[in-house]
Amino acid sequence: MSTDLIKSRKKLNSIATLLKQGKYMPAVQAVHDGLILFLKNQVMKNERDEFEDILQKVTYVLNSDKELRKIYPLVISYEPGQERKLLDAMRELLQELQKALNEEVQGDLEAIAAQKREALERGQAHLDAGEWDKAKDVFDQLVKTFGGDTELKADIADRYLNAGRYKEAYSMLDDALRDDPNAIHLYNRIGMVLRKMQDYETAEKYYLKALTLTSQDEYLHYNIGRLYYDWRKWAKMANSAKNAVEINPNFAEAAKMLKFAQKKMAE
Repeated sequence: MSTDLIKSRKKLNSIATLLKQGKYMPAVQAVHDGLILFLKNQVMKNERDEFEDILQKVTYVLNSDKELRKIYPLVISYEPGQERKLLDAMRELLQELQKALNEEVQGDLEAIAAQKREALERGQAHLDAGEWDKAKDVFDQLVKTFGGDTELKADIADRYLNAGRYKEAYSMLDDALRDDPNAIHLYNRIGMVLRKMQDYETAEKYYLKALTLTSQDEYLHYNIGRLYYDWRKWAKMANSAKNAVEINPNFAEAAKMLKFAQKKMAE
């Protein structure tokens, strides 16, 4: 018996075990692959007789599996010599299994999104009521559950920022940056929070780090200029505004910032 036929027999004989383990996709894939290995080889009569017997057993266990029948209610038929017809049926069954898997995954994603929305709304309600500790408990648990979700952390940080809870916003953004240290929008947000906290030196460090990642974002330069406005560093403010205008000559607010900084420098 050839190596391909040995592999084919091994795959086909694994079907019952895979089905018992609930591994429907691997089981059907094994039938599919086993059939291909069988069809591409010349077989002797005794080998054909053996494989025909195996394939009859395979179709029996496939048809007998209740869970598989829910996905594919059609009877899987096999007659000796009709291996290609059975192969077509396996291809169709694989498509149905993939479709069912996609629907299951989509359902899981929707459930996760709903869980996040509910917790965010609950935490927001506590923020609106000034119940800071309760809001923190909700948000901390949410982050613990979905630890690597940087956008979720940014969303929570924005809620803290809008509620005037700058330290909590900074902590959440700093955590998000550890997950994704190249996220420019997070540097912008954290710089804004630190500016409101009047921690200008730390804000400048974050902004300068952002500039090492991209120097062609006019809004980043403008936001740095806002920092220097609060910090009353007019020369640095003028330089940031100038950079923003050079990138985007139609950036009216940056042009106003540049004129203002130049006026302050001249006083």
